[in-house]
Amino acid sequence: MSIRRAAPAIALFFLSPLVAEFLLGDFTLAQLNFLILLAPAYGAAAVLIREVTRRAGRGWPTMVLLALTYGLVEEGLETQSLFNADYLHAHLLQHGFVPALGISIPWTIFVLALHTIFSMSVPIALIEEWTPRRTEPWLRRPGFIVITVLAVLGAAATFAISYADGHFMASPAQLTITVAIAAALVVTAFRLPRAVPASAAVPASAAVPASAAVPASAALPASAALPASAALPASAADGTLVSAGVSPALGSPSVAVAGSAAGSVPAPWAVLVMALIDGAVLSAIDPLPAAVSVPVVVVALAATLIVILRWSRRSGWDGRHRLALAAGGLLTYVWHSFTMRPVVPASDTLIVVSHAVFALAAVLLLVFGARRVEAREGRLWSSRPPRVATLPDRAAA
Repeated sequence: MSIRRAAPAIALFFLSPLVAEFLLGDFTLAQLNFLILLAPAYGAAAVLIREVTRRAGRGWPTMVLLALTYGLVEEGLETQSLFNADYLHAHLLQHGFVPALGISIPWTIFVLALHTIFSMSVPIALIEEWTPRRTEPWLRRPGFIVITVLAVLGAAATFAISYADGHFMASPAQLTITVAIAAALVVTAFRLPRAVPASAAVPASAAVPASAAVPASAALPASAALPASAALPASAADGTLVSAGVSPALGSPSVAVAGSAAGSVPAPWAVLVMALIDGAVLSAIDPLPAAVSVPVVVVALAATLIVILRWSRRSGWDGRHRLALAAGGLLTYVWHSFTMRPVVPASDTLIVVSHAVFALAAVLLLVFGARRVEAREGRLWSSRPPRVATLPDRAAA
Protein backbone atom coordinates (compact mmCIF):
# COMPACT_ATOMS: atom_id res chain seq x y z
CA MET A 1 0.00 0.00 0.00
CA SER A 2 1.46 3.35 -1.10
CA ILE A 3 1.76 5.76 1.83
CA ARG A 4 1.31 8.70 -0.52
CA ARG A 5 -1.91 7.29 -1.94
CA ALA A 6 -3.25 6.39 1.51
CA ALA A 7 -2.16 9.68 3.15
CA PRO A 8 -5.69 11.17 3.24
CA ALA A 9 -7.05 7.99 4.84
CA ILE A 10 -4.27 8.01 7.44
CA ALA A 11 -4.98 11.67 8.23
CA LEU A 12 -8.69 10.91 8.65
CA PHE A 13 -7.87 7.89 10.81
CA PHE A 14 -6.30 10.18 13.41
CA LEU A 15 -8.31 13.36 12.89
CA SER A 16 -11.67 11.75 13.65
CA PRO A 17 -10.83 10.68 17.24
CA LEU A 18 -8.97 13.93 17.86
CA VAL A 19 -12.10 15.90 17.00
CA ALA A 20 -14.56 13.47 18.59
CA GLU A 21 -12.87 13.21 21.98
CA PHE A 22 -10.00 15.66 22.43
CA LEU A 23 -11.35 18.79 20.75
CA LEU A 24 -14.70 18.07 22.40
CA GLY A 25 -12.99 18.28 25.78
CA ASP A 26 -13.40 14.71 27.05
CA PHE A 27 -9.64 14.17 27.29
CA THR A 28 -6.59 16.36 27.89
CA LEU A 29 -3.08 16.33 26.48
CA ALA A 30 -2.16 13.80 29.16
CA GLN A 31 -4.39 11.20 27.48
CA LEU A 32 -3.04 11.49 23.94
CA ASN A 33 -1.86 7.89 24.26
CA PHE A 34 -5.57 6.94 24.22
CA LEU A 35 -5.41 7.45 20.46
CA ILE A 36 -4.18 3.86 20.23
CA LEU A 37 -7.68 2.71 21.22
CA LEU A 38 -9.73 5.62 19.91
CA ALA A 39 -8.34 5.68 16.37
CA PRO A 40 -9.68 2.22 15.45
CA ALA A 41 -13.04 3.01 17.08
CA TYR A 42 -13.53 6.42 15.43
CA GLY A 43 -10.94 6.81 12.70
CA ALA A 44 -11.30 3.39 11.09
CA ALA A 45 -15.07 3.82 11.08
CA ALA A 46 -14.78 7.24 9.44
CA VAL A 47 -12.42 5.93 6.75
CA LEU A 48 -14.65 2.90 6.17
CA ILE A 49 -17.78 5.07 5.81
CA ARG A 50 -15.99 7.35 3.36
CA GLU A 51 -14.43 4.53 1.32
CA VAL A 52 -17.64 2.52 1.03
CA THR A 53 -19.53 5.61 -0.09
CA ARG A 54 -17.01 6.71 -2.69
CA ARG A 55 -16.45 3.19 -4.01
CA ALA A 56 -20.20 2.97 -4.59
CA GLY A 57 -20.10 6.22 -6.54
CA ARG A 58 -22.26 8.01 -4.00
CA GLY A 59 -21.98 11.28 -2.14
CA TRP A 60 -22.84 13.10 1.05
CA PRO A 61 -26.44 11.93 1.59
CA THR A 62 -25.17 8.35 1.79
CA MET A 63 -22.23 9.34 4.01
CA VAL A 64 -24.44 11.22 6.46
CA LEU A 65 -26.82 8.28 6.83
CA LEU A 66 -23.88 5.92 7.39
CA ALA A 67 -22.48 8.37 9.97
CA LEU A 68 -25.84 8.30 11.74
CA THR A 69 -25.72 4.51 11.63
CA TYR A 70 -22.30 4.62 13.26
CA GLY A 71 -23.63 6.79 16.07
CA LEU A 72 -26.57 4.46 16.63
CA VAL A 73 -24.36 1.36 16.68
CA GLU A 74 -21.83 2.90 19.07
CA GLU A 75 -24.31 4.36 21.54
CA GLY A 76 -26.96 1.65 21.19
CA LEU A 77 -24.89 -1.53 20.91
CA GLU A 78 -21.31 -0.81 21.98
CA THR A 79 -21.46 1.63 24.91
CA GLN A 80 -25.27 1.29 25.20
CA SER A 81 -25.43 4.78 26.67
CA LEU A 82 -28.85 5.22 25.07
CA PHE A 83 -30.26 2.73 27.59
CA ASN A 84 -27.82 2.72 30.53
CA ALA A 85 -29.03 5.17 33.19
CA ASP A 86 -25.71 4.91 35.03
CA TYR A 87 -23.34 5.13 32.06
CA LEU A 88 -20.07 6.69 33.27
CA HIS A 89 -22.07 7.69 36.36
CA ALA A 90 -23.14 10.77 34.39
CA HIS A 91 -26.93 10.32 34.77
CA LEU A 92 -27.41 10.95 31.07
CA LEU A 93 -31.00 9.68 30.97
CA GLN A 94 -32.49 11.80 33.75
CA HIS A 95 -33.28 14.72 31.45
CA GLY A 96 -36.30 13.99 29.25
CA PHE A 97 -36.49 10.26 30.05
CA VAL A 98 -39.39 8.37 28.41
CA PRO A 99 -40.08 5.16 30.38
CA ALA A 100 -42.06 3.53 27.58
CA LEU A 101 -39.03 3.78 25.28
CA GLY A 102 -36.37 3.37 27.91
CA ILE A 103 -34.39 6.31 26.51
CA SER A 104 -33.89 10.01 27.08
CA ILE A 105 -35.07 11.91 24.01
CA PRO A 106 -32.68 14.86 24.49
CA TRP A 107 -29.66 12.62 25.07
CA THR A 108 -30.53 10.40 22.10
CA ILE A 109 -30.84 13.37 19.74
CA PHE A 110 -27.75 15.04 21.16
CA VAL A 111 -25.35 12.11 21.06
CA LEU A 112 -26.49 10.85 17.65
CA ALA A 113 -26.10 14.36 16.23
CA LEU A 114 -22.61 14.59 17.78
CA HIS A 115 -21.47 11.41 16.08
CA THR A 116 -23.17 12.13 12.77
CA ILE A 117 -21.93 15.69 12.44
CA PHE A 118 -18.78 16.11 14.51
CA SER A 119 -17.23 12.65 14.91
CA MET A 120 -17.70 11.56 11.30
CA SER A 121 -18.91 14.20 8.81
CA VAL A 122 -16.71 17.12 9.86
CA PRO A 123 -13.39 15.18 9.73
CA ILE A 124 -14.35 13.52 6.44
CA ALA A 125 -15.27 16.86 4.87
CA LEU A 126 -12.06 18.50 6.04
CA ILE A 127 -9.78 15.80 4.66
CA GLU A 128 -11.70 15.55 1.39
CA GLU A 129 -11.33 19.27 0.79
CA TRP A 130 -7.59 19.05 1.43
CA THR A 131 -6.99 16.53 -1.35
CA PRO A 132 -7.56 16.74 -5.09
CA ARG A 133 -8.89 13.17 -4.93
CA ARG A 134 -12.03 14.22 -3.10
CA THR A 135 -14.42 11.74 -4.70
CA GLU A 136 -11.95 8.94 -5.41
CA PRO A 137 -11.22 5.93 -3.19
CA TRP A 138 -8.07 6.43 -1.16
CA LEU A 139 -7.34 2.78 -0.43
CA ARG A 140 -6.73 -0.26 -2.55
CA ARG A 141 -8.15 -3.64 -1.56
CA PRO A 142 -5.47 -4.53 1.06
CA GLY A 143 -5.87 -1.16 2.75
CA PHE A 144 -9.65 -1.48 2.66
CA ILE A 145 -9.44 -4.87 4.35
CA VAL A 146 -7.07 -3.53 7.01
CA ILE A 147 -9.31 -0.57 7.82
CA THR A 148 -12.36 -2.86 8.02
CA VAL A 149 -10.61 -5.14 10.48
CA LEU A 150 -9.50 -2.16 12.56
CA ALA A 151 -13.06 -0.81 12.64
CA VAL A 152 -14.38 -4.15 13.89
CA LEU A 153 -11.63 -4.38 16.52
CA GLY A 154 -12.35 -0.81 17.60
CA ALA A 155 -16.05 -1.58 18.02
CA ALA A 156 -15.28 -4.74 19.99
CA ALA A 157 -12.85 -2.87 22.26
CA THR A 158 -15.41 -0.11 22.88
CA PHE A 159 -18.01 -2.69 23.89
CA ALA A 160 -15.57 -4.57 26.14
CA ILE A 161 -14.45 -1.43 27.95
CA SER A 162 -18.01 -0.19 28.42
CA TYR A 163 -19.30 -3.57 29.59
CA ALA A 164 -16.49 -3.88 32.11
CA ASP A 165 -17.75 -0.71 33.78
CA GLY A 166 -20.88 -2.00 35.51
CA HIS A 167 -21.66 -5.03 33.29
CA PHE A 168 -24.77 -3.33 31.92
CA MET A 169 -26.60 -5.01 29.05
CA ALA A 170 -29.65 -3.56 27.34
CA SER A 171 -32.77 -5.70 26.99
CA PRO A 172 -33.11 -8.04 23.99
CA ALA A 173 -35.94 -5.86 22.66
CA GLN A 174 -33.79 -2.72 22.83
CA LEU A 175 -30.87 -4.41 21.11
CA THR A 176 -33.09 -5.93 18.41
CA ILE A 177 -34.77 -2.62 17.62
CA THR A 178 -31.38 -0.89 17.48
CA VAL A 179 -30.05 -3.46 15.01
CA ALA A 180 -33.20 -3.19 12.90
CA ILE A 181 -33.00 0.61 12.72
CA ALA A 182 -29.29 0.49 11.89
CA ALA A 183 -29.94 -2.01 9.08
CA ALA A 184 -32.76 0.16 7.73
CA LEU A 185 -30.46 3.19 7.69
CA VAL A 186 -27.79 1.29 5.73
CA VAL A 187 -30.32 0.03 3.18
CA THR A 188 -31.75 3.53 2.80
CA ALA A 189 -28.27 5.01 2.37
CA PHE A 190 -27.61 2.80 -0.66
CA ARG A 191 -31.08 3.11 -2.15
CA LEU A 192 -30.90 6.87 -2.47
CA PRO A 193 -30.87 8.14 -6.08
CA ARG A 194 -27.43 7.70 -7.54
CA ALA A 195 -25.69 10.50 -9.40
CA VAL A 196 -25.51 10.01 -13.15
CA PRO A 197 -21.93 8.90 -13.94
CA ALA A 198 -19.94 11.00 -16.35
CA SER A 199 -19.27 7.96 -18.54
CA ALA A 200 -22.97 7.70 -19.27
CA ALA A 201 -23.40 11.39 -19.74
CA VAL A 202 -23.49 12.13 -23.45
CA PRO A 203 -24.74 9.55 -25.94
CA ALA A 204 -22.98 9.43 -29.29
CA SER A 205 -26.10 10.69 -31.02
CA ALA A 206 -25.95 13.86 -28.94
CA ALA A 207 -22.44 14.79 -30.02
CA VAL A 208 -21.94 18.28 -31.43
CA PRO A 209 -21.71 18.06 -35.21
CA ALA A 210 -18.54 19.25 -36.87
CA SER A 211 -20.45 22.01 -38.64
CA ALA A 212 -21.28 23.53 -35.28
CA ALA A 213 -17.68 23.59 -34.10
CA VAL A 214 -16.07 26.87 -33.13
CA PRO A 215 -13.82 28.18 -35.91
CA ALA A 216 -10.12 28.15 -35.24
CA SER A 217 -10.00 31.92 -35.24
CA ALA A 218 -12.33 32.01 -32.24
CA ALA A 219 -10.52 29.35 -30.25
CA LEU A 220 -8.76 30.30 -27.05
CA PRO A 221 -4.97 30.08 -27.13
CA ALA A 222 -3.33 27.35 -25.12
CA SER A 223 -2.12 29.93 -22.62
CA ALA A 224 -5.70 30.96 -21.90
CA ALA A 225 -6.60 27.85 -19.96
CA LEU A 226 -9.53 28.24 -17.61
CA PRO A 227 -8.58 29.22 -14.07
CA ALA A 228 -9.22 26.83 -11.20
CA SER A 229 -12.19 28.93 -10.16
CA ALA A 230 -13.86 28.18 -13.49
CA ALA A 231 -13.67 24.44 -13.01
CA LEU A 232 -16.74 22.27 -13.21
CA PRO A 233 -19.19 22.69 -10.36
CA ALA A 234 -18.85 20.45 -7.34
CA SER A 235 -21.79 18.35 -8.41
CA ALA A 236 -19.95 17.48 -11.60
CA ALA A 237 -17.02 16.20 -9.58
CA ASP A 238 -19.41 13.82 -7.86
CA GLY A 239 -20.25 12.14 -11.15
CA THR A 240 -23.32 14.17 -12.11
CA LEU A 241 -21.82 15.67 -15.26
CA VAL A 242 -24.16 15.30 -18.19
CA SER A 243 -22.49 17.27 -20.95
CA ALA A 244 -19.61 19.62 -21.42
CA GLY A 245 -18.53 21.38 -24.56
CA VAL A 246 -18.33 24.73 -26.27
CA SER A 247 -21.40 26.75 -27.00
CA PRO A 248 -21.29 27.68 -30.68
CA ALA A 249 -23.30 30.82 -30.01
CA LEU A 250 -21.24 32.10 -27.10
CA GLY A 251 -17.86 30.60 -27.81
CA SER A 252 -17.57 29.63 -24.15
CA PRO A 253 -17.64 26.37 -22.24
CA SER A 254 -21.13 25.12 -21.49
CA VAL A 255 -21.85 22.59 -18.80
CA ALA A 256 -25.08 20.83 -17.93
CA VAL A 257 -25.29 19.04 -14.62
CA ALA A 258 -27.76 16.26 -13.90
CA GLY A 259 -30.01 17.06 -11.00
CA SER A 260 -28.70 20.62 -10.61
CA ALA A 261 -31.38 23.13 -9.76
CA ALA A 262 -31.75 26.72 -10.81
CA GLY A 263 -31.09 29.42 -8.28
CA SER A 264 -28.25 31.00 -6.41
CA VAL A 265 -26.34 29.80 -3.37
CA PRO A 266 -25.36 31.96 -0.40
CA ALA A 267 -21.84 33.18 0.16
CA PRO A 268 -19.65 30.72 2.09
CA TRP A 269 -19.49 33.07 5.09
CA ALA A 270 -23.29 32.85 5.39
CA VAL A 271 -23.08 29.05 5.40
CA LEU A 272 -20.46 29.28 8.15
CA VAL A 273 -22.71 31.51 10.25
CA MET A 274 -25.62 29.11 9.79
CA ALA A 275 -23.47 26.18 10.92
CA LEU A 276 -22.30 28.07 14.00
CA ILE A 277 -25.89 28.96 14.94
CA ASP A 278 -26.94 25.33 14.56
CA GLY A 279 -24.03 24.26 16.75
CA ALA A 280 -25.11 26.70 19.45
CA VAL A 281 -28.71 25.47 19.25
CA LEU A 282 -27.61 21.84 19.56
CA SER A 283 -25.45 22.71 22.57
CA ALA A 284 -28.50 24.15 24.32
CA ILE A 285 -30.43 20.87 24.31
CA ASP A 286 -29.23 19.84 27.78
CA PRO A 287 -29.62 22.99 29.91
CA LEU A 288 -33.09 23.84 28.54
CA PRO A 289 -36.27 21.93 29.49
CA ALA A 290 -36.87 18.97 27.18
CA ALA A 291 -40.28 20.31 26.13
CA VAL A 292 -38.51 23.38 24.73
CA SER A 293 -35.11 22.12 23.61
CA VAL A 294 -36.21 19.00 21.71
CA PRO A 295 -38.63 20.74 19.28
CA VAL A 296 -36.23 23.64 18.76
CA VAL A 297 -33.25 21.37 17.99
CA VAL A 298 -35.28 19.05 15.74
CA VAL A 299 -36.70 21.97 13.75
CA ALA A 300 -33.28 23.64 13.46
CA LEU A 301 -31.52 20.47 12.28
CA ALA A 302 -34.31 19.57 9.87
CA ALA A 303 -34.42 23.08 8.40
CA THR A 304 -30.64 23.11 7.96
CA LEU A 305 -30.70 19.70 6.28
CA ILE A 306 -33.39 20.84 3.84
CA VAL A 307 -31.62 24.04 2.82
CA ILE A 308 -28.27 22.25 2.44
CA LEU A 309 -29.89 19.64 0.20
CA ARG A 310 -31.40 22.40 -1.93
CA TRP A 311 -28.26 24.53 -2.12
CA SER A 312 -25.94 21.61 -2.82
CA ARG A 313 -27.92 20.71 -5.96
CA ARG A 314 -27.15 24.10 -7.47
CA SER A 315 -24.14 24.61 -9.69
CA GLY A 316 -22.71 27.40 -7.51
CA TRP A 317 -22.21 25.05 -4.55
CA ASP A 318 -18.55 24.06 -4.28
CA GLY A 319 -15.69 23.27 -1.93
CA ARG A 320 -15.89 26.66 -0.22
CA HIS A 321 -19.39 25.88 1.03
CA ARG A 322 -18.47 22.37 2.15
CA LEU A 323 -15.47 23.78 4.02
CA ALA A 324 -17.71 26.42 5.63
CA LEU A 325 -20.02 23.72 6.99
CA ALA A 326 -17.08 21.73 8.34
CA ALA A 327 -15.56 24.88 9.82
CA GLY A 328 -18.81 25.66 11.61
CA GLY A 329 -18.76 22.23 13.21
CA LEU A 330 -15.11 22.42 14.18
CA LEU A 331 -15.42 25.92 15.66
CA THR A 332 -18.51 24.84 17.61
CA TYR A 333 -16.36 22.23 19.35
CA VAL A 334 -13.63 24.85 19.88
CA TRP A 335 -15.80 27.17 21.97
CA HIS A 336 -17.84 24.38 23.54
CA SER A 337 -14.73 22.61 24.82
CA PHE A 338 -14.07 25.44 27.26
CA THR A 339 -17.37 24.57 28.99
CA MET A 340 -16.41 20.91 29.41
CA ARG A 341 -14.70 18.98 32.20
CA PRO A 342 -12.70 15.94 31.03
CA VAL A 343 -13.84 12.45 31.99
CA VAL A 344 -10.40 11.82 33.49
CA PRO A 345 -9.75 14.16 36.46
CA ALA A 346 -7.08 16.78 35.77
CA SER A 347 -5.84 20.07 37.15
CA ASP A 348 -7.53 23.27 36.02
CA THR A 349 -4.29 24.41 34.44
CA LEU A 350 -3.93 21.26 32.35
CA ILE A 351 -7.58 21.48 31.29
CA VAL A 352 -7.29 25.07 30.09
CA VAL A 353 -3.96 24.46 28.36
CA SER A 354 -5.35 21.36 26.64
CA HIS A 355 -8.44 23.20 25.42
CA ALA A 356 -6.25 26.04 24.12
CA VAL A 357 -3.81 23.71 22.33
CA PHE A 358 -6.55 21.70 20.65
CA ALA A 359 -8.43 24.89 19.73
CA LEU A 360 -5.32 26.39 18.15
CA ALA A 361 -4.68 23.18 16.23
CA ALA A 362 -8.26 23.25 14.93
CA VAL A 363 -7.92 26.84 13.75
CA LEU A 364 -4.61 26.06 12.01
CA LEU A 365 -6.24 23.09 10.27
CA LEU A 366 -9.01 25.37 9.01
CA VAL A 367 -6.49 27.93 7.77
CA PHE A 368 -4.63 25.20 5.90
CA GLY A 369 -7.88 23.87 4.44
CA ALA A 370 -9.02 27.36 3.45
CA ARG A 371 -5.78 27.98 1.56
CA ARG A 372 -6.15 24.69 -0.31
CA VAL A 373 -9.75 25.43 -1.24
CA GLU A 374 -8.96 29.02 -2.26
CA ALA A 375 -6.16 27.80 -4.49
CA ARG A 376 -8.53 25.35 -6.15
CA GLU A 377 -11.62 27.54 -6.41
CA GLY A 378 -9.87 30.88 -7.02
CA ARG A 379 -11.81 32.59 -4.22
CA LEU A 380 -12.93 31.85 -0.70
CA TRP A 381 -15.64 33.93 0.99
CA SER A 382 -17.10 35.89 -1.89
CA SER A 383 -20.21 34.67 -3.69
CA ARG A 384 -19.19 36.57 -6.83
CA PRO A 385 -17.11 34.88 -9.54
CA PRO A 386 -13.45 35.89 -9.61
CA ARG A 387 -12.29 38.49 -12.07
CA VAL A 388 -10.48 37.01 -15.05
CA ALA A 389 -8.10 39.19 -17.02
CA THR A 390 -8.86 39.60 -20.73
CA LEU A 391 -6.27 37.87 -22.83
CA PRO A 392 -5.00 39.44 -26.08
CA ASP A 393 -5.51 37.64 -29.35
CA ARG A 394 -2.53 35.67 -30.54
CA ALA A 395 -1.87 34.22 -33.92
CA ALA A 396 -1.67 30.47 -34.08
CA ALA A 397 1.89 29.24 -33.95
